[in-house]
Amino acid sequence: MNAMNFIEPEERIALRKAVAELGAKYGHEYYARKARADEKTHELWDEAGRLGYLGVNIPEEYGGGGAGIADLAAVLEELAAAGSPLLLMVVSPAICGTVISRFGTEEQKKQWLPGIADGTKRMVFAITEPDAGSNSHKITTTAKRDGDGWVLSGRKVFISGVDEADAVLVVGRTEDAKTGKLKPALFILPTGTEGFEYTKIPMDIIAPENQFSLFLDDVKLPAEALVGEEDAAIAQLFAGLNPERIMGASFSLGIARYALAKAVGYANERKVWGAPIGTHQGLAHPLAEIKIELELAKLMTQKAASLYDSGDDFGAGESANMAKYAAAEVAIRATDQAVQTHGGNGLATEYGLGTLVTAVRLGRIAPVSREMVLNFVGQHSLGLPKSY
Repeated sequence: MNAMNFIEPEERIALRKAVAELGAKYGHEYYARKARADEKTHELWDEAGRLGYLGVNIPEEYGGGGAGIADLAAVLEELAAAGSPLLLMVVSPAICGTVISRFGTEEQKKQWLPGIADGTKRMVFAITEPDAGSNSHKITTTAKRDGDGWVLSGRKVFISGVDEADAVLVVGRTEDAKTGKLKPALFILPTGTEGFEYTKIPMDIIAPENQFSLFLDDVKLPAEALVGEEDAAIAQLFAGLNPERIMGASFSLGIARYALAKAVGYANERKVWGAPIGTHQGLAHPLAEIKIELELAKLMTQKAASLYDSGDDFGAGESANMAKYAAAEVAIRATDQAVQTHGGNGLATEYGLGTLVTAVRLGRIAPVSREMVLNFVGQHSLGLPKSY
């Protein structure tokens, strides 16, 4: 998709169709059953990996599809639209796969990218800290030199999927950069490393993926654990954060599509006073508004992905933030209206909507809060004074 053509390439349209068929094979009932049993959606993940869908953005020489983040985002959107979103797609192939592809050594690429591409290896991402919140410049996880290697110390919080990951891509700062502007240093930390511990955070969200607090107590890593340069500044980090926002938007878009389809189906079938309830404008108009907002959010997401894949990191940053904001808002509205359309049935397990009520709310908070998106747009898009 380019600036003058709003039709996706035939290859991506075919990819969407194939992924939608896979998603329908599993569906929301499978997803909810796994989540309620505190089990993982490994069957779906593994099949998606075997079919090449998880690694469409990974370079071909490392077992991927050689495409871009736009195609990976399409995969996640279609799975979410089928009711089975895979949250770890946001972190393993999108963030970690992208960062290693762009900045990793040849040895790191050979070790990790083929497994990330086919789903046999999972890598998660750790940036958030309990005392830093949205202020990444206050990260205190520190890496200090230890001969030829490194020693990491610190704590992370709300890190997804650590219990099913082979490694964590940890964002810290070097010991001599503890003050001043953030100069992130990224390290690949295998989850079995001595000194690394994690504990599950109890959550009210019904999802197969769990959230964790991480504890790094003088964790020793070899020199080759460092990804890229230790003084590569912020650009190296944002190579992963822009795809994270694009994928977060696609996650929300897919859920919004799922909820809207459920609402429209019910509004066409459910009859009261001798007519389908969809004939009443009190239900029809909100659903039509959601459709419009959904299409607008999807266009911005596709724009962000197109800019990123073309190498325009700054332009992608603005669009990715806007896309993430718009998609999160429409997902919340679509889910709420779908429940309202169903009435009491909207919260009955049979209709597959209740599990989404808290899940979609996450889109306003992560991977960046709506308030920080508005700060970004106010400062960088509108030229307003910095507010924080």
